[in-house]
Amino acid sequence: MRLIRLVRIAAVALLITFLFVQSQRITLAREGETVPGLAMALAAVSSLLLIRAAVTEWTDGPARSFEKDLLWGLGLGGVGAMISLFV
Repeated sequence: MRLIRLVRIAAVALLITFLFVQSQRITLAREGETVPGLAMALAAVSSLLLIRAAVTEWTDGPARSFEKDLLWGLGLGGVGAMISLFV
């Protein structure tokens, strides 16, 4: 059961990171530059999502919930997207 949950979280995180990278490539091809301050915005949103995921995990207990997996996946996907900006 734990493996399925990790796969769902990883799938969401990788999908978010992949879509962000593709979006950045399209923006660079179209306009030649990216939006300034994007890394800070991603850091803020990702940290809020990760905090909410941790609090939800702590308060809801061990019950399975797709919402918890989605929050973890979105938060980690935002971190992956932020890292892709610097690579």
